[in-house]
Amino acid sequence: MTVRVGIMGATGYTALELLKILVRHPEVEVTALTTRSEDRPHLSSIHPQFHKVLDLHLENWGTAELAQRCDCVFGCLPHAASASVIPELLDAGMKVVDLSADYRLNDPAVYSQWYGAEHPDAERMKTTVYGLPELFREGIAEAQLVANPGCYPTGVSLALAPLLKNGLIRPDGIIADCKSGVSGAGRTPKLGTLYPECNESFAAYGVGTHRHMPEIEQNLTVYSGKDATVIFTPHLVPMDRGILCTCYALPEKDVSEKELLALLEETYQNEPFVRVRSDLPATKHVAGTNFCDITVRRVKDRVVTISCIDNLIKGASGAAVQNFNLMYGFAETTALL
Repeated sequence: MTVRVGIMGATGYTALELLKILVRHPEVEVTALTTRSEDRPHLSSIHPQFHKVLDLHLENWGTAELAQRCDCVFGCLPHAASASVIPELLDAGMKVVDLSADYRLNDPAVYSQWYGAEHPDAERMKTTVYGLPELFREGIAEAQLVANPGCYPTGVSLALAPLLKNGLIRPDGIIADCKSGVSGAGRTPKLGTLYPECNESFAAYGVGTHRHMPEIEQNLTVYSGKDATVIFTPHLVPMDRGILCTCYALPEKDVSEKELLALLEETYQNEPFVRVRSDLPATKHVAGTNFCDITVRRVKDRVVTISCIDNLIKGASGAAVQNFNLMYGFAETTALL
């Protein structure tokens, strides 16, 4: 079958990567792209990569127009903006993969604390399926709405969750030291991401305040069965794309590096997009792919995990298509391998 697909908020980097994947998906027809602009820009004027590839204009369409044109919508809107329109899309019978943060957290009070606003669809937060298939696959296939994970939580959670589930590391006192390329800040111009500001510079940001921290803690709490506490520090690296997460945890029991690596290999042996490696992964190894590369080391009294993803693909748009494939019963790797 052919699924008619729309993208809300089609001007950004995640939308660009989504379109690159969807145009080669054999079961998809891209039928709608939205923008808040009233001047109907052609797709090729926003993303020149699609000149003579996809002949569509970006339209300021509402729910009724999308319902006429789409079976499934990918939401690439900012937080709060997504949750204000998604209920209408669901009521109109569409399936939605939301790439914003609006439905990732399951506690409305935590959302209000970190995002500074009351959630406009708070009750639905508690039941929305979290779309990290390798850890939370159950429920995705039957879901009408899937919350696509954040990029940092993807890299951290995939590396640590199996170790927590098997009681090999403690859930408290985890340190997640992460580095991201500049595209993670989005396409909207900001002083800190202008070329003269970030080129040949390396800086931490959002120390203790980054909104991915409660999402990371929520995921790790689910897998440990105990309250997880994480000190998460993101850094901006002068490269276009990629995330490297180095995480430090205290072992719960005496466990060797070989045993830790074997557990990760066993956990992910049938997962097409997670590659457990004995060497040290780098962002270049996963750039442009939907892979997450992971390894683990014992260093003195700590367990150290290292994971790499492409923040725009496995950290956003590739994961969204992975979820879409599960929701529609397509092979999970369709258009991604």
